[in-house]
Amino acid sequence: MSPFMERDSYTDDEIKKILSLKQVAVVGMSKNQNKAAHYVPKYLSDNGYDIIPINPTTDTILGKKCYDTVSDIDGHVDIVDIFRPSDQVLPVIVEAIKKKPKVIWLQEGIHNPEAEDLARKAGIQVVYNRCMLAEHQRLF
Repeated sequence: MSPFMERDSYTDDEIKKILSLKQVAVVGMSKNQNKAAHYVPKYLSDNGYDIIPINPTTDTILGKKCYDTVSDIDGHVDIVDIFRPSDQVLPVIVEAIKKKPKVIWLQEGIHNPEAEDLARKAGIQVVYNRCMLAEHQRLF
């Protein structure tokens, strides 16, 4: 993915405020320890975040129950963190909007303006082309 992809225009203070939210559903979380979709949420979990894995192909990751979709989660969700290719995020975001998270976070290399606009119209902040782990380490 091109390093020249634009990213959102949030300031560091705004990103810090977003990172103070602790309930994080991770769409596309992986069991493979070598993938960012595993070690990023593991890092977040180790740093006080309540991680909720979304992966229809497995039952548990890091000892936590996996859900098939965001709307299957019982409780509230602050952030939906998405590890899916840009061309696959539209249905994920449409689904996530039903859960009314405060933030949808598209990981580094992920950007889908159409899907992001839908989320913004629903009153949800959208962070894109940023890594939660990198931003957390950089700001905390």
